[in-house]
Amino acid sequence: MNYIAAGIALCGSAIGAGIGNGMLMAKLIESIARQPELEGNLRTNMFISMALVEAMPIIVIAMSFVLINE
Repeated sequence: MNYIAAGIALCGSAIGAGIGNGMLMAKLIESIARQPELEGNLRTNMFISMALVEAMPIIVIAMSFVLINE
């Protein structure tokens, strides 16, 4: 049963991160199209935001290992 819970958690976090990254990139492209002179600042903020979005699947992977090894 722990394997199923870990699999569902991993799938959910992967889907959430994919949607979050897609929305982030869409807004980045939209912002660069509006103000091309801010491209450097926007790209820096994008990398920071993407790291925060990707933190959740990494935490879920660690929690899944705990679930599997119980």
